[in-house]
Amino acid sequence: MHPLSESTPLGPFPLAGPVEKPDPLRTPLRGDIAHVDLAGTYFVPHYVVPLQRMVGDTGANLRGEPSDASEILWDLSPGQRFDLMDSARGWAWGWLPGGPVGYVKLAELLDPFS
Repeated sequence: MHPLSESTPLGPFPLAGPVEKPDPLRTPLRGDIAHVDLAGTYFVPHYVVPLQRMVGDTGANLRGEPSDASEILWDLSPGQRFDLMDSARGWAWGWLPGGPVGYVKLAELLDPFS
């Protein structure tokens, strides 16, 4: 038997009412995916083990949406760690471990293991 099935009398994901929404700037959770550490707490179609990336030499801007017109939430320093959880159309969605969460241009990130 899976250990989560013993978490409540109704199983691991009982339909017991609404769940309090977490802070979207501090929790790596979208409607379609979430950080793997949130499995069992939030139900989404996919859980992701993030890919560790590093901000390139020119730094980067963390934005609220995948657009140059979106508000800059945080200035990222060269060499800073960024955990990538999704990418599309030249943008990476992820977070700095512990928050904040947002979008960075893929071209501004490096693979520290390559």
